[in-house]
Amino acid sequence: MIDGSSSILIKNALRVLTFDNLNREIEGGDVLIQGPVIKAVGKDIQPPPGARVLDAKGCVVMPGLVNTHHHLFQTLTRCVPAAQDAKLFDWLVHLYGLWKHLTPEAVSVSAQVGLVELLLTGCTTTADHLYVFPKGAPAEWIDLEIEAARNLGIRFQPTRGSMSLGRSRGGLPPDELVQEEEEILKDSERLVKKYHDPSPGSMCRVALAPCSPFSVTTALLKMTAEAAAKWKVPLHTHLAETLDEIEYCRQRHRMTPLEYMDSAGWLGPRTWLAHCVHMGPVDIRRMAQTRTAVAHCPTSNLRLGSGIAPVRDFLNAGVQVGLGVDGSASNDSSDMLAEARQCLLVHRVKSGVGSMPARDVLRMATRGGASALGFEAVGLLETDKAADIAVFDLNGVDFAGAWHDPVAALLFAGASRRARWVMVNGRLVVEDFAVAGLDEKELAARANRLAFALVEKAAGGVK
Repeated sequence: MIDGSSSILIKNALRVLTFDNLNREIEGGDVLIQGPVIKAVGKDIQPPPGARVLDAKGCVVMPGLVNTHHHLFQTLTRCVPAAQDAKLFDWLVHLYGLWKHLTPEAVSVSAQVGLVELLLTGCTTTADHLYVFPKGAPAEWIDLEIEAARNLGIRFQPTRGSMSLGRSRGGLPPDELVQEEEEILKDSERLVKKYHDPSPGSMCRVALAPCSPFSVTTALLKMTAEAAAKWKVPLHTHLAETLDEIEYCRQRHRMTPLEYMDSAGWLGPRTWLAHCVHMGPVDIRRMAQTRTAVAHCPTSNLRLGSGIAPVRDFLNAGVQVGLGVDGSASNDSSDMLAEARQCLLVHRVKSGVGSMPARDVLRMATRGGASALGFEAVGLLETDKAADIAVFDLNGVDFAGAWHDPVAALLFAGASRRARWVMVNGRLVVEDFAVAGLDEKELAARANRLAFALVEKAAGGVK
């Protein structure tokens, strides 16, 4: 018998989108949640005594969105004028000068801002890639992000990023932002032992993430791959994002970026790679053969002029693809539903107007992302899976006339991208379009103060 005191019934949905193996869509559907898991998906489900009932009339109920690539620390450096019109390498060079002045408070607040944005737009699971550790800064910055995620209730996959190849040795980052291999691996082991939970319903899993081919040594790549295999944790990095990176790898290593990572022992089912914009048929086949996944970040790739990834080719080849908002300084938001809309639109230019249907995009944004990150229990609505659910209200004027297909309407129509309710692990973390218990204005004001202080300090205005 189900205990109603810890039950929630989502009732009378305009459409329940399951992304289960049958791709069921249920008109007038219901979802029953008991504790942290889904107990039933169907129609005319009766609530147990004492259960809370959420009337989802006029709403689409779907699995929570999964963000496969982010840099939460960048939230305070959005829309910086000098970096607004720069391509990736120039953009990085400028922002390195700001990020070297990050403080623990800035890291914590920037994480809170980005995670709140994600939750409000229906995201229930997110990865993050923190790779900036200025010399002399505390080692526990990722701990601060994990604390923020726990307090907000979002499912989290932090990655221990790293840079070990400074400018003096032929890399892109300044020397004051790089670390020695031994220091990186020691802190990676600390984080894995302290926080990594491999269970199906885990709220926190740790991955290892050297930043990119142009910011880390080959030795670090190989040692990290060996450590990840030993500790049984995933691997992540940026790859093949720009033509500059392609040229860098050819000149320095006489290989393409993917060939280089393959030579370092990186490809496999525990690895997901961000961007993969400049990959051809040979690369795509190799990705499929090794079951290496992709984090597709269309907005960032457009914002920086990097290009458009061959996502339809990846999908056709059987490569697992998830969506990522990327860093808040190259997007410049953490809006997962808007990212999905961008994916829908840009590939109609890249590969044809019929190449990217709305449901393919939403599947990438949910089950595809969960598979890329290795989360087996999220990304679909099915009995005994995690109760990670987003509910979008289509009753507003911005969706008027779009109910012919309410699922596609989430991407084709709608001015507001906020979810009405968001549930993570059976807990309601967004209610009536707001994060429960959060003063958004106060958080935004605090973030703005820190953002201005960061820029002033980089300019020499604050000692």
